[in-house]
This record gives sequence, structure tokens and C-alpha cells, in this order.
Amino acid sequence: MNALNVGVRKEIISALDLALADDKVRAVVLTGAGEKAFSAGADIKMFLTMNPFQAKKYLKISKGASAKLEKFPKPVIAAVNGYAIGGGLELAMSCDIVVASENAKFGQSEINVGAIPGVGGTQRLPRLIGLKRAKEMVFTGDLIDAQDAFRIGLVNKLAKQSELMATVESLVDKIAQKSPLILRLAKEALNRSSVGLDDGLNFESTLFAFCFSTKDQKEGAAAFLEKRKPVFVGE
Repeated sequence: MNALNVGVRKEIISALDLALADDKVRAVVLTGAGEKAFSAGADIKMFLTMNPFQAKKYLKISKGASAKLEKFPKPVIAAVNGYAIGGGLELAMSCDIVVASENAKFGQSEINVGAIPGVGGTQRLPRLIGLKRAKEMVFTGDLIDAQDAFRIGLVNKLAKQSELMATVESLVDKIAQKSPLILRLAKEALNRSSVGLDDGLNFESTLFAFCFSTKDQKEGAAAFLEKRKPVFVGE
């Protein structure tokens, strides 16, 4: 399910460094291996033993990868095949454009394992789909399908599963015809439209780390791994 651990996020950063150094690379496409998932999010096994200090360290690397995608000088396109949940959705939202297969599912589901979104979900999601819809997704942890994601502006384009990469390639070809320099300036200007994001992300980090001092977080992670319903006690 292409779980996002520290190693994977470091590899994303390394891949972007290589793409930046190669002038022949005009755009970057980020997708998940296989057809089941773009990414189902963090490896929940980590959450069983993670303390607040480890959570902050994890977030530093995770948010570093997301920030690099968001601020990368070349256009970045997420090709979402299957599930984009939790950190997977946060990763997709860090990309400039999201193209999804019709079988894609999206969710900010950290609440189900006793945590809140920690890699931009409480900040980027409401900026993309509005505060009310974002609150519903975060509070319930429910998944939405590709059609709903497209309707509310979380996804730019939809494609049949078999045509996903062809649709992305067509978009890349169109972008590649533009000036790399002007594209870089356009992206930088567009990114400045989100004022106050850094403060929001810092606040989110503090609350995310705090989750790992609670009983409910450990219960949520344990229940997920044991394939049972969690019993939250509000502590």
C-alpha cells in the first residue's frame, strides 16, 4: 500500500534533487507502485512506540519532503491510483496538480488511530476544499471517492484506471512546451497566495506530537494493527 516511512520520504527528497539537477526534466510525476494505492499513509506500526519527541523528528523529515514538493521549481503532478489516505493525501496535496483514476479513494483518516493530520492536512486541506468540508473529512476520517474529490476541487482531472498515466503524460507534454523559467516564476507566485501557512504548520506539529502522549493514540494504533474497533477513553 506504499506506506510512508522516513526512508521513503528521504528517497522522495533525493529524487527531487536529481530532477532539479537535470535540465532535461521539465516536470515531475509522483505516483504509487501498483494499482491499489497511491499511498495509504504512514506505517502505523511506528505509532505504537512513538513518543512526542520522536513524532517531532518524524514530522521534520515528512514535512521537509512535502515542502520540497510544494516549493520545487518545476511542476509536480500527483498521479493517484487507488487509495490516498492520511499522509498519502497530504503528499498528493503538496503537488501542484492531482490527476486521479476513477477508482481512487481519498481520506484524512488519522482520527481513526487516535491522532490528527500532521503533515499539512489541517492546513492544506481547508485551503483546497473549504473549512467546512475539511472539518467533516478530518472529524469523521471517512473516505470520499474520486468523483466527489473532483467535485470539491481536491482533484484536477479524472481518468480511467487504464488511461491514468496516458492522461498525465498528455498534461506533462503540454506543460513541457512552456518556458521552464516562466513556469518557475508562476509557481512561486501562486505559492505565495497561501499566507500564514507556516504558522499553521508549526501549530499543527505541536498538536500532532501531543497526540503521542495520550492513551487514545496508542489504543487507536493498536486497534488498527489488531484489526478491531478502538475503544477510546478521551485520555
